[in-house]
Amino acid sequence: MTNKTSRRRFLKTTIAAGAGFWVSGRPARAAGKSPNEKLGVACVGIGGRGADNVGAMMNERIVALCEVDEVRGGQTFKRLSNVTKFADYRVMFDKLHKQIDAVVVSTPDHMHAPITLAAIELGKHVYCEKPLVRTVAEARRVAEATAKHKVVTQMGNGGNAQSGARRNVELLRAGVLGTVREIHSWSDRPGTFWKQALDRPIETPPVPATLKWDLWLGVAPQRPYHPAYLPGKWRGWYDFGTGAIGDMACHICNVAFWGLDLRDPTAIECECSEPYEETYPAWSKVKWEFPGNSDRPGVRLYWYDGGKKPSPELIENRELPDNGMIVVGEKGTLFMPSADGAARVLLPEDKFKDLKQPPRTIPDSPGHHEEWIRNCKNGDLGLDYMSHFGRASVMTESLLLGTVAVRVGKRIEWDAKNRKITNIPEANQYIDPPYRKGW
Repeated sequence: MTNKTSRRRFLKTTIAAGAGFWVSGRPARAAGKSPNEKLGVACVGIGGRGADNVGAMMNERIVALCEVDEVRGGQTFKRLSNVTKFADYRVMFDKLHKQIDAVVVSTPDHMHAPITLAAIELGKHVYCEKPLVRTVAEARRVAEATAKHKVVTQMGNGGNAQSGARRNVELLRAGVLGTVREIHSWSDRPGTFWKQALDRPIETPPVPATLKWDLWLGVAPQRPYHPAYLPGKWRGWYDFGTGAIGDMACHICNVAFWGLDLRDPTAIECECSEPYEETYPAWSKVKWEFPGNSDRPGVRLYWYDGGKKPSPELIENRELPDNGMIVVGEKGTLFMPSADGAARVLLPEDKFKDLKQPPRTIPDSPGHHEEWIRNCKNGDLGLDYMSHFGRASVMTESLLLGTVAVRVGKRIEWDAKNRKITNIPEANQYIDPPYRKGW
């Protein structure tokens, strides 16, 4: 597989049917600003990871902070006491949209798409934490809106900016491993990070005075407040999160999706622990079947979580870390013993000890956040190097089909063109579940 051919196909297929990214053979450009002019940034979700993202924006002009939990956002509110504060992002957009150039979204998964789409439709650049969205249909809507409005976007899988990850993508595109037929990826989550395999709590404690519970629920179905859901613990609940696949596969699998142009799986199946009605199981093993393209034959992607891992025989019985990925090719194996895809062990080592790194075709990054900020100003959409929503949506859609297979507990067959599961019609209720009335 040549890099030239792979890159051409990647750019051609970034959005289904090439919707809007190319005009007269040249990449579309977002409206730019002077590099010395500060962006007007609004940050939605400012606790936890959101606080880190706010910190990355401190050299810009932060014009609004939005948070539904006064305790969770307390340190950031205190740090930026002069910035206008909101609890409802809709009110923020209504009042300050003319001052906002770019939006950073760091909320629980279920609110990523509503806030992101509202910002894009206002013509704002968007940085959104991973996973990009909670449902398959939301991934398509975000991709289509991004193509239409041509704003600069970035999903928050920071490993995408690591030089090692970009060199691994170049290695895959150059065909160093030969034909790749299977990929194995795994994560130690859930467990100590959050709990799954839970029933809905029956207690109904009062909502803390510092929490806007209705706004926290947002588009999710109505239910009583309970501390079992937040902070952070929402990841294991179907209505709010996307489990270990959504949390970690967007990091761990990024190099494989990027380097091998994985998209539109035809079938997904899983093996899981005991199912629960409202939460992901304690562990799961998922397999995706990706069709071949003009550069390569079909590929099988395997995922393991909750303590499950692939066989160490795949890497000559070396120790498997808590998170990682193994790409198995006919000429050798690429072992990435980290969550960001930046580390590399080529096996067998004797065969690859004198390997010359393929030519650099992907530019080095100034930093994950800085790359997005820079491109918001210069109008570069970053089509072949940033984790922009056109590419991130393809990966997220594919991975979230795995969460559907986990939920139904059966093999599902996916018709990407028509956006539906063909063999289990009732499973389609999870592709585009309705939002709560009023949202």
